[in-house]
Amino acid sequence: MPDIDLDFANRAVALKKIKHIDAILESNKRHNTGIYVQSIPYNPIENSSTLDYKSAEDRGYFKIDFLNVSAYEGVRDKAHLTQLMNTEPLWQLLEEKDFCDKIFHVNGYHDLIAELKPGSIEQLAMFIALLRPGKKHLIPICKEKGFDAIKDDIWTKTEEYSFKHAHSIAYAHVVVVQMNLICEQISAPF
Repeated sequence: MPDIDLDFANRAVALKKIKHIDAILESNKRHNTGIYVQSIPYNPIENSSTLDYKSAEDRGYFKIDFLNVSAYEGVRDKAHLTQLMNTEPLWQLLEEKDFCDKIFHVNGYHDLIAELKPGSIEQLAMFIALLRPGKKHLIPICKEKGFDAIKDDIWTKTEEYSFKHAHSIAYAHVVVVQMNLICEQISAPF
């Protein structure tokens, strides 16, 4: 089954507009982000599936994750989002600890990002992937030889948790949006 994650500044606003059934975990607790937009056996009082999400997937039901991503707060509309995504960010700002610590997915990794200095979406995606347990072993290689030295290994599947290329690219775009949004807010006239 494909894995679809949809990011929202406030998922509750989106969920009010779409008929859905909440997914549940194997422990019968509500899934933090998963929903179904198709007919699935459910508890009408709780509006939650009666099948845990793994059993539901085995039966052909398709879960979608609606995620809260506060990095989108301040994005006015689709055109604004596109502009923020397509604007080359000031990559060197990631080398500033105070700035880096405000940024989704890279906060807390200032020293490493300042050393590796990603300067493109692809390099930022590789950086984000390096932070997952299945790819941390590539950090010394990247430190010594740069991003080109890990480009063939960073996206290979591992037994340990790691990001797929598509996820890392998407998260890198969110980082760029947030970087540009912060810069836009700082430079906006009062």
